[in-house]
Amino acid sequence: MFILLLIINFVLSFVVCYVLAKVFQKPVNSILQRLISEEIYIAWSKYILFAIYVVGISGGVRIWDLERYITPQTEKSVILELTMERWVLELYRTVIGTMQSVAWMLLVFFIFALLAYVIVKGMELRKQLKHE
Repeated sequence: MFILLLIINFVLSFVVCYVLAKVFQKPVNSILQRLISEEIYIAWSKYILFAIYVVGISGGVRIWDLERYITPQTEKSVILELTMERWVLELYRTVIGTMQSVAWMLLVFFIFALLAYVIVKGMELRKQLKHE
């Protein structure tokens, strides 16, 4: 039962990451294309896509939380049973954990992208003023 929960959590987290990657692919590509040269923006875009999957799956499939279904918390306690209610709760936690992890990662990316945009815009403005 535990192995099935682990597999389903992984697949569910992967699907959520896939949806999020598709939703944010165009904005990320647009930002990177504007900020860096065309030759490497594609590589950076692929890296951000990879990071979405890694961060999302690691945030959604929380191994340390799932361990309580195979090991007792203390010597006197029993291993938690995987009931239908716990399945629903674990699947909900997987979706929320995946989305939360990806949201934090993208927030950090967009903050740095905004800072880079301001710097690039300032350099363009300074270059334009020198030519006038």
